Amino acid sequence: MAVKIRLARTGAKKRPYYRIVASDADAPRDGAFLERLGTYDPSANPSKVIVDRPRLEYWLGVGALPTQTVARLIKVRPAR
Repeated sequence: MAVKIRLARTGAKKRPYYRIVASDADAPRDGAFLERLGTYDPSANPSKVIVDRPRLEYWLGVGALPTQTVARLIKVRPAR
């Protein structure tokens, strides 16, 4: 089973809010996921990213691949 770390969209229309999740690569974007790793709020000024760093490192350690967007978010923004 290939696991990806990606964004799952929540929130209202025109007010996006994302969860950073570890999910099966074949699962739909907003479908079932294995674990919630954090959140991303692009509407906040500045954008707000909250990540559970130990769990993120666990999933990266067992071979999960982040999408380009998630890789950019976790690299640029410090975790809380």
